[in-house]
Amino acid sequence: MEKWVVCAKRADFQKISQEFGIDPVIARLIRNRDVEGTENIRSYLYGTLKELPSPWLLKDMDKAVEILQEKIKEHRKIRIIGDYDIDGVTSTCILLKGFQRLGADADTYIPDRIKDGYGIHEQLIQKAVEDGIDTIVTCDNGIAASAEIADAKERGLTVVITDHHDIPFQETENGKEWIIPPADAVINPKQADCAYPNKNLCGAVVAWKLIWALYEKNGISQSEVLDFTELAAVATVGDVMDLQGENRIIVKEGLRQLSATHTPGLRALIRANNLDGAEITAYHVGFVLGPCINASGRLDTAARSLELLCETNEEKAAELAGDLLALNQSRKAMTEKGKEEAIRLIEETGLNEDRVLVVYLPDCHESLAGIIAGRIREKYHKPVFVLTKGENSVKGSGRSIEAYSMYEEMVKCGDLLIQFGGHPMAAGLSIEEKNVELFRKQLNANCTLTEEELRPKIVIDVPMPVSYLSRELTEQLKILEPFGKGNTKPIFAQKGLRVLNLRIFGKNQNVAKMKLEDQTGMQMDAVYFGEAEKFADFVRQQEEISVTYYPEINVYQGRETLQVVIRNYC
Repeated sequence: MEKWVVCAKRADFQKISQEFGIDPVIARLIRNRDVEGTENIRSYLYGTLKELPSPWLLKDMDKAVEILQEKIKEHRKIRIIGDYDIDGVTSTCILLKGFQRLGADADTYIPDRIKDGYGIHEQLIQKAVEDGIDTIVTCDNGIAASAEIADAKERGLTVVITDHHDIPFQETENGKEWIIPPADAVINPKQADCAYPNKNLCGAVVAWKLIWALYEKNGISQSEVLDFTELAAVATVGDVMDLQGENRIIVKEGLRQLSATHTPGLRALIRANNLDGAEITAYHVGFVLGPCINASGRLDTAARSLELLCETNEEKAAELAGDLLALNQSRKAMTEKGKEEAIRLIEETGLNEDRVLVVYLPDCHESLAGIIAGRIREKYHKPVFVLTKGENSVKGSGRSIEAYSMYEEMVKCGDLLIQFGGHPMAAGLSIEEKNVELFRKQLNANCTLTEEELRPKIVIDVPMPVSYLSRELTEQLKILEPFGKGNTKPIFAQKGLRVLNLRIFGKNQNVAKMKLEDQTGMQMDAVYFGEAEKFADFVRQQEEISVTYYPEINVYQGRETLQVVIRNYC
């Protein structure tokens, strides 16, 4: 059973309401997202790209710019080594387009998920040497590759790291000892001595900041710098960064650009997904466009997604977008099959007793492990690792819950792992097959999660009667967008509601429509998406129910009506 709690943060909501011309409910929602003080509220509501911190605040930015200026001037060969997910592909694209604009002799290599694995490896360094490369610039990887970077330096290569992942460390008697690779410049806001205020940038924004600084140094117009905002926004949403402060501004402005994009590849992808002319939201990026970009790196090669983003020919872009759409359809079917197998194993082998789930699916495509782990986490509300059989070792991905720092827990099991890296909420690893069961046991032996922490929590923003709703308030909620991690869609709640005229619709019987009546007799249209029959059975047994909800304007056959979308019920 979920635990419902009310967010009760205090502020003078009437004063904020009057100062900014917003409903007091909106003022409360902003405070619930930890936005306080006149200047921060103003930035949240009306912030622009002019407010983004200077790229020069990033540690080693001056070093990296000086190195790259010299390399470009001397026509040295530069190779960008990216990653095969949405953040890695977009950051590679930003660096490539930026370097080309500066006249650099630059090419790219995005590792193959199966053949190369994540990040920079010995074979990629060897290939760079054979190809006469002078300088490697990483994006969305490199911070955990100290040995590989040392190897590259020994072979005479210059290396600039741009990354955003957690800095590797080892525990010593004096606490954590950070392990920084011996690159010529390391740009990563998570370094302890980095002055950049936002520690939660995605890899593409870090790469963008490098191009931003280089453009400034070379007197290139800021309008050209800001052309990359849409790619930075796609990566920020796709890599599930917190939509707060700078990230929120980037996504807000980037989505505005994306809805009328001049980039042929993005335009083709939008069209292929039947979104032409639509207002592109964070939802579309996270659940429609983003998965298509990711699909090529999962089932084929991420070079195809990079090719789409860089393509200038409309016809070719349309062809590439169609290919990615088809790949994503295949990925969806394979994911569903893997999820069902994982659930069967958990239920039939007693794994559901574990507080940390480690599920080994040897026949599952290794690129789907992270998605399946996410689905399993949603079902069981536990940290989950899904492991698959790779060519040389077992590989896997993990997805966590707020109370469990996945990366730090993996450090404690580091002796069992061949390689690992990631964040508190997500991680990747490789391990020998003989150590899989040991890994599961050690994670659970170390686990300190309590029953309370494992219980899903529904945080209600405002307990609010549906009778308070109005079209004006519902429209005003749009100023809180874009919604996502760190700026979640508001949740309202009311108890003591009667359900009237319940009907079930949908090809899969997954939509329930009804009217909700409160104790004053006021009625409101409502809809529930999910297991509609289960919902209907529950309602039949109750005189009154409690719901969490979100209001929306429903448009049907040209008519607009106010309705609530039920999220949870009890």
